Amino acid sequence: MKASLSPKVIALLMAAGLFAGCSSTGEKMDEESYGSDVEAIDQDGGATVYDGTDEEGGISSSAMTEEERREAREQQQQAEQEALRDITTFYFDFDTSEIKPEARDVLVAHARYLADNPRVQVRAEGHADERGSKEYNLALGERRAKAVERFLIVNGASRGQIETISYGEEKPAVRGSGEEAWAQNRRVELKFD
Repeated sequence: MKASLSPKVIALLMAAGLFAGCSSTGEKMDEESYGSDVEAIDQDGGATVYDGTDEEGGISSSAMTEEERREAREQQQQAEQEALRDITTFYFDFDTSEIKPEARDVLVAHARYLADNPRVQVRAEGHADERGSKEYNLALGERRAKAVERFLIVNGASRGQIETISYGEEKPAVRGSGEEAWAQNRRVELKFD
């Protein structure tokens, strides 16, 4: 007769072993057991982070006032908006002037910047790939530039701050024929003065 354990019994034994291995012995550990660079969470719920020196101290999250936290959040948001404004080229699908969803947050950041800085001017330069006639590509580049202009205005920029121009296929970003080159040439570039 074979003796075998059912899978339920094996799982129960493993769980009991895990529970026993993770249980506390009730001993209290002090800071010296971990080293001098670790401090426990304080009573107010904040934590002190080791600053790399042998002196007591560090950066405590509980030491920040609500106003300092608000300022830190505002600075972070401002830095994020500035990073978005580093993107000044927006790409389009073939034969369309519809702004892609991934470009919208970046364009909103540009619109807010223009709204906050009424003396700043921007030129929206529309481009197309080499397919199609010169006249058609000039018109397509113009539609793309105008789409970006409308988006910026709807999101806070002034019409007087924006100039549009189309270069059609005349100023390609990449030379060559093929989808990879064409995709990079179907664009609007924002040029700030």
